[in-house]
Amino acid sequence: MTGVTVPADDTGRDIGGRLLVSLAAFVIIVAGMKAASPLLVPFLLALFIAIIIAPVFNWLQRRGLPAGIALLAVIIALVMVVMLFGALLGNSMDEFLRALPAYQARLQETTTGLIRWLGEKGLEISNDTVRQYLDPGKAMKLVSNMLSSMGGLLTNGFLILITVIFLLLEASSFPDKWRMASRNAESTLANFRAAACNINHYMGIKTLTSLATGVAVAGWLFLLGIDYPVLWGTLAFLLNFVPNIGSIIAAVPAVLLALVQAGVMQALLVMAGYAVVNIVIGTFAEPRFMGRGLGLSTLVVFLSLVFWGWVLGPVCMLLSVPLTITVKIALDSHTGTRWMAVMLGPRVTPPVDAGEQAAHESAA
Repeated sequence: MTGVTVPADDTGRDIGGRLLVSLAAFVIIVAGMKAASPLLVPFLLALFIAIIIAPVFNWLQRRGLPAGIALLAVIIALVMVVMLFGALLGNSMDEFLRALPAYQARLQETTTGLIRWLGEKGLEISNDTVRQYLDPGKAMKLVSNMLSSMGGLLTNGFLILITVIFLLLEASSFPDKWRMASRNAESTLANFRAAACNINHYMGIKTLTSLATGVAVAGWLFLLGIDYPVLWGTLAFLLNFVPNIGSIIAAVPAVLLALVQAGVMQALLVMAGYAVVNIVIGTFAEPRFMGRGLGLSTLVVFLSLVFWGWVLGPVCMLLSVPLTITVKIALDSHTGTRWMAVMLGPRVTPPVDAGEQAAHESAA
């Protein structure tokens, strides 16, 4: 009796077909997210705000407060924080945006003078080349666009607030609903709790260290007499959530402003202040209080920053790490996608074979 033989390359074709379908689905999902970003960004922001303040809401309920009163207290505190943030950012941002053309013109004059001075020293540089690739005015414009996008997000504050309220109200019934809908509900809920705990831990420590960074930067710029110190301190607070390059981006406008306002020496002092603050807080204080790692490799953290910023805009650069942690835990919860979660994680130590370990012990 002869059986049907399967061609040797069918397995490879099957794997290649599944890979192509997965890549096509990924592209479609990313394109959909990018198209829906005006609606998706406020929802994601509301989701992470709800995750952060949910422990406070639950703690107030455990202390004996009814759910309605506990929710009202949490929402009032949240509104006060948003109003404080708007007051700190609003007036300074408006004044800076109005003065931006004048700052850009003075930066252009400073750049032209520097090129002329380098030419006198024998180093010829084309002014058009500098304007095309190293125009400091474009850096100032980039920062103004980022500030405008953050300010525009505040106009969706009511939508975000209402979404946070409904998310908190639904959070208590979500586990029971999921147990009814899923067979392996307990495993999924455990993964979700781990994700929420990890995000809460990261966001809590990051908020405190970012607040310390913003206050220190604003104080240093105020002592140096640089314009809009509160604005640059607020920007340093926000961009400190962006890993790796956030602190560098936050320092650029303040350094350029110091250059056109007070000269090279003040710009160097501003740069030194940013460096000291970020070294002390980012290198020593933050790792000490952060404790456990994020569970992400450094490369993945940087790529997630670029990816989420491109798909959902500058605001989601602040949420790049929590979003990627959530994706990693979701991938880790399924056997077929666990290898992706491993690839997103930090460096791992390969397991030692028992025979090799015994041989090493006997040789020792």
